[in-house]
Amino acid sequence: MTTPTPTTTAPTSTAPTASTATAPATGSRMSPGEMRRKIAQFLADNSGKAYTPGQVTTGLGWKWVSNVTKALRAMADQGLVDEAQSSPAKYTANAKTSQVASGAISPISAAPTGKSAEAVKAAPAAPAAPAPRAYSFQPANGPVKRPNGTTYYPRELAGTSDVNALRKLREAGVAVLLYGPPGTGKTSLIEAAYPDAITIAGDGDTTVSDFVGEYTQKPDGTFEFVYGPLIRAMVEGRCLFIDDATLISPKVLAVVYPAMDGRREIVVKAHKGEVIKAAPGFFVAAGHNPGVHGAILTEALASRFAAHIEVTSDYELADKLKINRAAVRVARNLATKQANGEIGWAPQLRELLAFQKIADVLGIKAAASNLVGIAPEEDRDVVAQVVATTFGDKHEPLTLGKQV
Repeated sequence: MTTPTPTTTAPTSTAPTASTATAPATGSRMSPGEMRRKIAQFLADNSGKAYTPGQVTTGLGWKWVSNVTKALRAMADQGLVDEAQSSPAKYTANAKTSQVASGAISPISAAPTGKSAEAVKAAPAAPAAPAPRAYSFQPANGPVKRPNGTTYYPRELAGTSDVNALRKLREAGVAVLLYGPPGTGKTSLIEAAYPDAITIAGDGDTTVSDFVGEYTQKPDGTFEFVYGPLIRAMVEGRCLFIDDATLISPKVLAVVYPAMDGRREIVVKAHKGEVIKAAPGFFVAAGHNPGVHGAILTEALASRFAAHIEVTSDYELADKLKINRAAVRVARNLATKQANGEIGWAPQLRELLAFQKIADVLGIKAAASNLVGIAPEEDRDVVAQVVATTFGDKHEPLTLGKQV
């Protein structure tokens, strides 16, 4: 099988700047490498500052925030940028970022943090030492440190902690689907239970190559096939977490199914029909946000995950984190109305954490107003009423006023 002719152009010696990194012309598609170089240039030009994916997207004049989010996560995993903050995620430049921007380091083929370039380029059938070992259940007692250093406080599940339950399911080979509103802590639980997890963020633009990999151009102009997160997880015996799995096209998700069933292998058609076999310990978990536009839990997807676990906001944790108690009461009240079908939205733990941060900076009144402002328009009147009843004043969404 001959190497496919790539459509990407060779990188130039001059990296794009924030002012020149505009979106491609209509009908064209920016390659992952080009996108990541421009993101690196933006962060390098603003060294010392931390940006959310949305701020990076706006700064570059783009509209593809989901793609920028995926790119920044991948670059952070490779050590090409630093994750300065986890909630909300913010990224900043490091020593390698400017090298990515200049083309000295390929943003696609760069080795993930802690791995050599040779390990990434090696054929998946013969991974670098040490060889993967079978997964062994390790019980967790008390709070668990996530890979980013934050603490996860386990909750009860099936007579044990949620972390231990998920680890036991992995040992038994039972695939896990976590479902619940955005911001309830699904990703936090996965990272606490499976610190070796490799995450792929799903959306409507996710392709098969995002899972298995693709050919990418090196600085010398030649091309190599760089393996994606699915193959890395299979070869290294790690957990693959598919976040927002139900936003991904069923045809794309089908690439994972042979690795999950009794075959435990996939055929990489894009790379000479190579057969990749899953090492012991390989495991798949997924996240689903019911009610989110475009999120469809198909029968084929649901049947691949034997354990379906609902994740709701932990209001006891909100108290433990010293989040304003009135804000927690608002969230509980709205959650009850949501459960009764009166409204479609209620603030989750993520929104409560944001409430406290805003309150610490701008005051309780501004934080309460912001809570009204972030509510969907169709639920805003009910949210405003609950906020007013709890905080004692009428609150409107934060809006600029007269000049000061």
